[in-house]
Amino acid sequence: MITKRIIPCLDVKNGRVVKGVNFAGLNDVSDPVALAKYYSESGADELVFYDITASFEGRALFTDILTRVASEIFIPLTVGGGINTLEDFDRVLKCGADKVSVNSGAIKNPQLITEAAKRYGDQCVVLSADVKRVDGVFRVFSKGGRENTGMEAIEWIRRCVDMGAGEVVVNSIDTDGVKKGFDLEMLKAVCNAVNVPVIASGGAGSTEDFIELFKKVPTVDAGLAASVFHFGEIKIPDLKRELHKNDITVRLV
Repeated sequence: MITKRIIPCLDVKNGRVVKGVNFAGLNDVSDPVALAKYYSESGADELVFYDITASFEGRALFTDILTRVASEIFIPLTVGGGINTLEDFDRVLKCGADKVSVNSGAIKNPQLITEAAKRYGDQCVVLSADVKRVDGVFRVFSKGGRENTGMEAIEWIRRCVDMGAGEVVVNSIDTDGVKKGFDLEMLKAVCNAVNVPVIASGGAGSTEDFIELFKKVPTVDAGLAASVFHFGEIKIPDLKRELHKNDITVRLV
C-alpha cells in the first residue's frame, strides 16, 4: 500500500498566512515561519507554500520568508506563486524548496513545464490547477482563481503531465474553505486521466472528510488543507491515528 500524505498549505500574502472561502475574503491567520515549524514537528508529511498574490500583482515571490520557512522544517517543501521562468524555479530551489508549483505561469507558457522537467527532473515540477465548474464543465482558472481561462480542466491537466509535470495539485474553487468535504467527482476524473501523484485540495472540514477522500478515491495520493489545521480544528497526529484505524496507510509520528 502506498502511504497517503497529509499536507498543510500556507497561503501567504504580504508576509502573513491568510485564509478565505472560495478564494476570496482573506483573513489573517499567523506567521508563516512559526506555523511551518509547528507543522514539521506535528507529523505533516510535506508542506506547501503559496505566495497567493504574486501572479496577480505581477511580482516575484517573497524569497526572504521562504528561506526562513525552509530553514525551520525537515519535510519536503513545495513552493508556488509568480513562477513564470526557469530563473524563478532556480531562485526558489536555492531558497530551500524541494518542488516548484506552477499555475498561471504554465498557462501563459506551457513549455515552461517541459523546460523545467528537463533541467530539474519531473519530480520537481508540480502542476497546480485551480478548477471550477462553469455550466457543468470543469474549467481552469488563473491568477489565484480570478480569471477563467476557458480551458477544460481534465484535458489541460493531462497535457501538462504529458509535458513533464510529475505531480498535480487539484484545487477545487467550488469547495475551497467551505468545509463540506473534498470534490470527489473532480478528483476521480483527474486520477483517471493521469498516472502521476494527485493531491486533493479544497473542502476539508473534518477527519471524516479525509477518510472519505481516501476510501472513495483510493488512487489519490494526498490530502491538502489549510484552515482546519491552522485553527486547530483538526490536529495532524489525531487525524493520522484515525486514518490508520480506518485501514488507510499513513506515516505515524
